[in-house]
Amino acid sequence: MLGFNEQEISANLQDSESDIVLSVHGVSKKFCRNLKRSLLYGVRDITSELLGLREKNDELRPKEFWALKDISFQLRRGEALALVGKNGSGKTTLLRIIAGLIKPDTGFVEINGRVAPLIALGAGFNPVLTGRENIYANMAILGLSNKEIDKRFDEVVEFAEIEDAIDAPVQSYSSGMAARLGFSCAIHTEPEILLIDEVLAVGDVKFRLKCSRKLSQLQNYGTSFILVSHNSYSILSLCNSAVYLLNGHLMMYENTSLVVEKYEEDLFLNAGTSKSPGIMYIPEKLVHESNGLDIVALFFRDSEGNIIESLVSGEPTYFCVRCKVNQKIDEVSLRIAIRELNQEGEPLIFLNSHDDSKYFSVASGKHEFQIWMPYLGLGLGLYAMKIFIAQGNPPSYTLDRVDFFKFAVKKEQGKSHARFYQPRTWISITHEE
Repeated sequence: MLGFNEQEISANLQDSESDIVLSVHGVSKKFCRNLKRSLLYGVRDITSELLGLREKNDELRPKEFWALKDISFQLRRGEALALVGKNGSGKTTLLRIIAGLIKPDTGFVEINGRVAPLIALGAGFNPVLTGRENIYANMAILGLSNKEIDKRFDEVVEFAEIEDAIDAPVQSYSSGMAARLGFSCAIHTEPEILLIDEVLAVGDVKFRLKCSRKLSQLQNYGTSFILVSHNSYSILSLCNSAVYLLNGHLMMYENTSLVVEKYEEDLFLNAGTSKSPGIMYIPEKLVHESNGLDIVALFFRDSEGNIIESLVSGEPTYFCVRCKVNQKIDEVSLRIAIRELNQEGEPLIFLNSHDDSKYFSVASGKHEFQIWMPYLGLGLGLYAMKIFIAQGNPPSYTLDRVDFFKFAVKKEQGKSHARFYQPRTWISITHEE
C-alpha cells in the first residue's frame, strides 16, 4: 500500500491548483429584450454601483431573461476547451465576460495570466491608421510594451501576409486582410489564455491551416484556449474538453467526444425527429391523375426485413418504395438523391438503377422496389431524399416522384463523427527479412 505524507499531499494540491489558469464560478448574466427598459435598468445599475448600493442581481426584472445561468468550469494550463451550443445559447456572452468586456450579474471569474480575446478580429482597429500603427495600438491594449512590440513586429506582419500593405490605411484592407492581422496580433502577444470565437475560418485554406498549426504550437508551449465553433471536426481535433450550453444553461462539462456526441444528438435528433417517420404514406392519385404507377409509401427495413424507424450509420439497410401499378409496364427505373436537410448544391448520394443497367418489369398490382445498402454510409444528421420512378431506356418518361422524404441517422457509441461511414478492415502484415 502506497503512503503519502502531508507535505507531499500539500505539494501535489498546490501544483494542481497552480495549473488552473481560469476558473468560472457560478456566472450568470441577464439582458432585457425591451430597449427602453434596458436603458432604464442600465442607468439604475450604474447609479447603484457608483453609490455603493448595488442591488441584488439574482432575480429577473420585467422583460429580462437569463443569457447565462450559474455557469461553472475550470481551464488548466495547456488545455483547449470548446464551447458548443446552437446560436443564442450564450457562448459569445460567456467569452465577453471572461475577456472583461462585460460584467456578470452573479458569480465571478478568476484569471491567472494574460488573456487575448479573438472575439471579433480587427474590431478594435482604427480604419484611418495604417496597419503598422494599428499593430502598435492593438498589441499595446493587449498588454505589451513598445519594446516588446518592436521585437515581434516582423513576425506579426509575416504571419498576417500583408507586407505590401503594412503602411496603407486599414480602411483600404479587405475584410480577410484585417482579420488575418487581428489574428496575428493576438497570437503574438504570447498570451496565457486565448479566447477564440468562430475566427478559424479567416483567409483561404492555406492560411487556416497555418492558424491551426500555430495554435497547436502555442498549446505545446503552455497556452490555454477556449474555442467557440460550430465545426465538430475542429473541436474534436483541437480540444481536450468541452462545455455544452443550451439556452444559457450548462448542460454538460466533459471530455470533448462525449460533449460533441450529446450536442449533435440534441441538434439533429431532438424535438421528435430522433426517428424517421417509419412509413411515409402518400395519398393515392385519382385514375385520371396517374401515369400508370403511383408511389404510395416510403420506408426503411433492416437486414432481417423488419420495417425500422431509427437508422444507424454503418448498419445494413434497405430503402423501400411501395407502389400501386395500374397496368403492365416495362423498363422501369428508380432514382434517388439524398442531401443534408436544408442544404443546397450537389447531393451527398445519387443512385440511379439506369446507371447500373438495372430495369424492372411490373404487372398490375402492388409492388415494392428495394435498394439494398450493405452499409448505410451517412453519418449522424437529418437528411432529405428525392425519389423518381421513370420508364424507358434511357429513362424519358416520369411515372411518379416524391420531392421530399425526411429521415434521420444516428450513430452507435464509438463510431466516427464524420459525415460519412467508411466500411473498413484493419490488417497487420509481418514481413520476413
